Amino acid sequence: MFFVYILQSLEYNRFYTGVTQDLEKRIKKHNNGLSKSTKPYRPWVLIYIEKFNDKKIAYKREYYLKQPSGYKNKLKIIEQYKK
Repeated sequence: MFFVYILQSLEYNRFYTGVTQDLEKRIKKHNNGLSKSTKPYRPWVLIYIEKFNDKKIAYKREYYLKQPSGYKNKLKIIEQYKK
């Protein structure tokens, strides 16, 4: 199982989108400062996940959400689930 997830930094009102097989472990890495791109904006909270059986499809979804063509879709998700 693969997860596309969106995290929110409550302190800085920033968002991060990623893919992982072990969601709990990955969020701990983000919050322990082991991910360079998210370290300055800790702590992070999980606000959204999508589950995929296929790795390629999960990475395509993540890529889409990070591209200009998927940005509106990502904003809708964030508005619906942000804390």
